[in-house]
Amino acid sequence: MQFNNELSGKIALVTGGTKGAGKAIAERLLDAGATVIITARNAPAQANDQLHFIAADLSTSAGAGKVAQEILSLFGRLDILVNNLGGSETPGGGFAVLSDDDWEQTLQTNLLAPVRLDRAFLPQMLEQKSGVIIHIASIQGKLPLYDSTLPYAAAKAGLINYSKGLSNEVSPKGVRVLTVSPGWIMTTASNRMVARIAESSGTTEQAATQSIMDALGGIPYGRPAQPAEVAELVGFLVSPRAGYLTGTEYVIDGGTIPTI
Repeated sequence: MQFNNELSGKIALVTGGTKGAGKAIAERLLDAGATVIITARNAPAQANDQLHFIAADLSTSAGAGKVAQEILSLFGRLDILVNNLGGSETPGGGFAVLSDDDWEQTLQTNLLAPVRLDRAFLPQMLEQKSGVIIHIASIQGKLPLYDSTLPYAAAKAGLINYSKGLSNEVSPKGVRVLTVSPGWIMTTASNRMVARIAESSGTTEQAATQSIMDALGGIPYGRPAQPAEVAELVGFLVSPRAGYLTGTEYVIDGGTIPTI
């Protein structure tokens, strides 16, 4: 599908761009004509020659520095930064089982990685008086699930707050900053999780999916989001059609958050 090459000539970076929503976002920006760089710790299982891949651990200062140096060296600038990298690997069991290391690793990945990349690329964006930064947060920033993802929820709440403050600083100088907060996305990892729950509980994958939606308080739309649906929102927000949008959080959750 073509989008009138509306991003032709733009250089874009999508972190965590080898799978899930990140992969869908990278492909959506590529379809719109952008030159797209993706980063992750490991190369994608199926390489796309049209996507420039940089292996890096963005939870470290060295990883963020490597990515920034390589992009600015090869391309000279960055126009679009999609901070999509995120996730939680902390154990279930509530607050008592979480160590300092659990908290620190989650904060490094979900909050400090985007802060570092923003800091690396913003000087050049401000110099050219244009650019778009997207922070992919989560509805858990407002709807935390305490059992296993409390550090993740806290990090995403911090990211939403940081994103708004950064927008106030740089929007007057030509750089738009936006937050996208998805609910549950049916990625490959989500499919595996559903299969594990179904197997361990001796039920169907449909029932396992419903149990997860119930844990979220329900999804009025009746299903999780598809990665391409999140990618479509991001594709619009980074485009010239969204030129007046900045400093705002866009929730894409099928109605999951029960309040206004």
